Amino acid sequence: MKRLLLSTLLLSACTAATTTPPAAAPPATTAAAQPVVSTLEFDRANLDTTANACNDFYQYANGGWLAKNPIPPQYTAWGMMSSVSEDNRRVLREILEAAAQKPASSRTAVEQKIGDFYSSCMNEQQIDAAGLAPIQPELDRIAAIASRADLQNEIVRLHNIGVAAPFVVHATQDAKNSTETIAEVSQAGLGLPDRDYYFRTDDKSKKVREEYVAHINKMFELAKVPGDADAVMRIENALANASFTAVQLRDPQTQYNRMPVSQLTTLAPSLVWDQYLAQRGLSIDSINVAQPSFVKEVDHLIATAPLSDWQTYLRWQLLTDVAGTLPTPIADENFRFRNTVLLGQKKQQDRWQRCVARVNAQVGEALGQAYVDRKFPPEAKKRAMELVDNLVVALRENIGQLDWMSSSTRANALAKLNAFRRKIGYPDTWRDYSKLTIVNGPLATNTLAATQFEVQRDLAKIGKPVDLTEWYMTPPTINAYYNPPYNEIVFPAGILQWPMFDIHQDDAFNYGAVGSVIGHELTHGFDDEGSQYDAKGNLANWWTEEDKKNFEARAECIVNQFEGYYIEPETHHTGKLVAGESIADLGGAIIAYKAWQKSLVGKPKPQTIGGFTPEQRFFLGFARARATNMTIESARNRVLTDPHPINKFRVNGPLSNMPQFASAFQCHTGDPMVRATQCAIW
Repeated sequence: MKRLLLSTLLLSACTAATTTPPAAAPPATTAAAQPVVSTLEFDRANLDTTANACNDFYQYANGGWLAKNPIPPQYTAWGMMSSVSEDNRRVLREILEAAAQKPASSRTAVEQKIGDFYSSCMNEQQIDAAGLAPIQPELDRIAAIASRADLQNEIVRLHNIGVAAPFVVHATQDAKNSTETIAEVSQAGLGLPDRDYYFRTDDKSKKVREEYVAHINKMFELAKVPGDADAVMRIENALANASFTAVQLRDPQTQYNRMPVSQLTTLAPSLVWDQYLAQRGLSIDSINVAQPSFVKEVDHLIATAPLSDWQTYLRWQLLTDVAGTLPTPIADENFRFRNTVLLGQKKQQDRWQRCVARVNAQVGEALGQAYVDRKFPPEAKKRAMELVDNLVVALRENIGQLDWMSSSTRANALAKLNAFRRKIGYPDTWRDYSKLTIVNGPLATNTLAATQFEVQRDLAKIGKPVDLTEWYMTPPTINAYYNPPYNEIVFPAGILQWPMFDIHQDDAFNYGAVGSVIGHELTHGFDDEGSQYDAKGNLANWWTEEDKKNFEARAECIVNQFEGYYIEPETHHTGKLVAGESIADLGGAIIAYKAWQKSLVGKPKPQTIGGFTPEQRFFLGFARARATNMTIESARNRVLTDPHPINKFRVNGPLSNMPQFASAFQCHTGDPMVRATQCAIW
C-alpha cells in the first residue's frame, strides 16, 4: 500500500470495517437537517452525572450516551457520529441510485461511472455468476510461473492492477526537494494488519495466527485454486521480520534513501530493476528506497524461495485483495476473518452500505461532486475559513510566547505556520476520470479497472512538479489531515457538519469541537514527525540543538503519559506510536481554547446554558464527538497498529494536562483529571 505521511484526525472508529477498500473515514450529515437549538439543551441526557468530571471526564461527558448506544452487530465500533455517518451514507445512496436509474441518454459521464459502479456492486447474482472469471487470467499466469524471470513478470502485472506484493513502487514527493515527484519503493505484502501480528507471543495473538492459517486454507478451498497456508506463511513471516515497525514508520529521516537505480540494482540484484521499471512505464535515474533492509530481504526471497511458494503467495495476495468482489462464499469467509476475528464485527452491513463505501473509496471525487452540492453550502465554507484563521492567530501567539524556544527557531516556526496551505470542503478542480472505463458488469471487473486507473494516475506523476491541488481524502470523509511535504491542512466537507460543526450553534461548543480539530491539524505541523519538515515541506532541520532537546523532552512527557493507558491488563498504548496524535490533541485543545477566548473580546460574556458555563461547554464540545463504544478486538487492533489512541484517552489525556479544564470544573491537585506533572508543548 502506498505510504503517505498524512497526519489524520480519525475522530473515532465509528464505522464497520468492510470487505471494500477502506475509505479514509465515514461520511457525515448536514448541519441544516438538525434543530437550531443549544447543543447541550438538545442532548443533556448523554451525560453521566453520576460520574465525577474530575475523575473521568470522558465518562462524565459521554456515559449516558455510551450506555444507551451499544455496538450494533454490523459494526466494530459505534460512536456519537455514527448515526450522523449513516444519515450521510443514505444521502450518498440516493445520489448513486439516481445515477444508476437515470436513462443512459441523459446521464453525464460522472453519473454513468458512479451509477454503473454502484449497480455492479449491488448485483450479487451477477457477481456469483461471474465466479473467478475477472481474475482468472492472472491466476493462470501465476500457475505458469516456471522461472525467476516469470516471477518478476507476474509481480509487475500484479503491481499494475494494484496488488502490492511483496513490495510497492509508487510516486512520492522528494522529502528534501518538495517540488519534485519521484519514485519510491516501500514495504508491503503482508496479509495481517501489521508485522507485529506475526511475532507477538500472547495467547490472543497466537489464536489470531491460528485463525489466519485456517482462513487461508478455507479461501483456497472455496476458490478451488491450489495453495496452502504454510507456503504463504513462510513468505509472509520473512517479509514481516524485515518490515519496519509502526513506530519506525513514523521516522521520515530513516526512510529517505534516494539513490541511483544502479545502486538499487547493487542492493537487490535478484530483481532486474531496469526491466521492472520499464515494464511499469517508468524512465527514471533514481528512486527512494524507504526501507532498504526490507528490499534486501525481498531480493533474498526472490533468489532463494521455491517458485511453488511464490506461486502460492502471489495467488493468495491476489485472492485476498479482491475477495470482497468475488462470489458470496468467498466474500463471506473474507468478512469472517477480516471483520469478525480481527475486529469483533458480528454481522455484515447491508449490501447498499458496503457498495456506497466502495464507490466512495474508489471513485470518491466523482461521487463527491454531487455530495457537496447537497451538503456543504458556501456559508459553511466561509465560516470554517474564519475558524481556521482564528486558530492560526492563536497558534502564532503561542509560538511567540514559548519560553523554551530560541528566537531563531521561533522565526522558522512562524515562517512555517505562515506558509500553511488550507483546503476546505472539496477540491477546486475535480479529478478527471475520463480515462476510466466502468461497465455494468461484474464488480471485480470494475474494481480492478478503478484500481489500475489509480495506479497509472499515480505513476504518471513521477518526474513532474508536485501538484499541490491534489486531495488525499474524498469530500464526504469525516476526518482531516496535515500533509507535511505539502505543509497543508485539509478539512473535507464531511467533518464540517453537525455535531462537529454548525454555523448556528454556540461558539463555545463549536470551538471545543471543530476548533480543536483545526488546532489538532495545525499542531501536526509541529509534532514529533511534522516538526522535521520546514515551511516549504522539505525534510530539513530548522531547530537549534538546544531547542530540539527541549522539544523532545516535552514530547517524552506525552510518550510516558500514554504508555500508562491500558485497554486491558496486558495491553497498553505504545507512547512513541501515539505521540504525534497525542501532541496534536493537546495542542489542538489549547489553541482552540485560546482562539475562542480571543473571539470573545469586545462581545458580551456568554451566558450559562443548560447549567453549564461557556468554559464547561467548550470542554464538553471537545469530548462529545469522541464518544465511542468499541469491540475489544477492534481496540486491540488500534493499539497495535494505529497512531491514534483509544478515544477515552484522547479526551482524558490532553484535558488532564490543561489548567483551563481544571479551573472550569473546579478540579484539584490529586484528582485523576489533574496530572501532577502536566505536559505542555505548544
